[in-house]
Amino acid sequence: MSTQTIRPARTLQGSLTLPGDKSISHRYAMLAGIAEGTTRLSNFSTGADPHSSLACMQALGATVVHKEDRTIEITGTAGSFRQPAAPLDCGNSGSTMRMLAGLIAPHPHTFTLIGDHSLTNRPMERIRKPLSQMGAKIDLIDGHAPVTIHGGTLHAIDFDTPIPSAQVKTAVLFAGLQADGTTSLTESIRTRDHSEHALRAFGATLTRDGEKLSIPGHQTLKAIDATVPGDISSAAFFLCAALLFPDSNLVLDGIGMNPTRASLFDVITALGGKIKVLNVEEQYGELIGTIQVNASPNGLRGMHIEGALAAQLIDELPVLAAIAPYTSDGITIRDAKELRVKESDRIALVAKNLRAMGATFTEHEDGLVIPGKQQLHGAQIDSGSDHRIAMAFSIAALRATGDTEIHGAESAAISFPEFFKHLEDLCQR
Repeated sequence: MSTQTIRPARTLQGSLTLPGDKSISHRYAMLAGIAEGTTRLSNFSTGADPHSSLACMQALGATVVHKEDRTIEITGTAGSFRQPAAPLDCGNSGSTMRMLAGLIAPHPHTFTLIGDHSLTNRPMERIRKPLSQMGAKIDLIDGHAPVTIHGGTLHAIDFDTPIPSAQVKTAVLFAGLQADGTTSLTESIRTRDHSEHALRAFGATLTRDGEKLSIPGHQTLKAIDATVPGDISSAAFFLCAALLFPDSNLVLDGIGMNPTRASLFDVITALGGKIKVLNVEEQYGELIGTIQVNASPNGLRGMHIEGALAAQLIDELPVLAAIAPYTSDGITIRDAKELRVKESDRIALVAKNLRAMGATFTEHEDGLVIPGKQQLHGAQIDSGSDHRIAMAFSIAALRATGDTEIHGAESAAISFPEFFKHLEDLCQR
């Protein structure tokens, strides 16, 4: 494991173009893999997870070419995946494993999906239930990977999502795209809608009526040329860093501004940040913009995050928790039990590392209550090999007294290999 030392900073200044959004990169890679023709993707995510999706597409018969200009070309299988020669390795990526299961289940082969130790501990029953209802035969081991799918013809279902999960929604939509009949899915808490935009981008028809999504089966997809917007979840770390210093000035170029992800901007504003939109345009239903972020001279306010907001911010909660002690009124996070079954038990790891940095707080099964007006000190941080924990506590370290060492810092490469370089470039000391 590698260790990264983070020294306290005086302020944060500069501009940054973020790597492509992980969520969109996954979906574009998978749909390109099953589409007709050659898809060209600019600014594809540099993180390891979406490259697991690309590798799986290759194993299923798609051709993937990495161009010198960092464009990725994917020639699809025109709707017919082949029997892979070996298990499909999803690496650390729950997105790959869950969404890919829906995409491949209608194909008449046997597929085995495997992953690393962390992924093998993550729950997969949530995708087996709807896909089994559609006629797929899926084997798990105590609800976990490896996932063995005995594929074949699927039929449409009406599915009510028991938990808010964009990955489960996507698995059902990807399966429904190829099933007999029209599949519908109802989500009482709306999750990020990248899959809906991506499906339409590739030529699919699907409709939304209130909480219900419907997708007719046996549709053919066509290749696209697209630029992947900058990753808003990666931006969260720098947005939170900017909030820590009254004279900070940060410009983020080409960032995704999808409304189902933009609750992060609302939270940054509620905490006292000032966000100015300098430019915005639309591509395939996704908004891409340039924003300027400054901190409030009055410091950080606190807030409560619960219910639908907690579901929408699930990836950003660790870094919000990490800066909570520096707020005036603290941050309360509830209804976030899903954090316990991510790449790690993120609630437990946030608690462990806040404690190491000298914070007081209350841990709950579904979240944390973290009082404000606290000063953290440098400490030894256990990332738990979780990329978001490593990056979150790098941000907390910027306002701490003394140096902080992030153990397992290499895990940041799962989503953001350039993170520590960008952070060092923006920090002024």
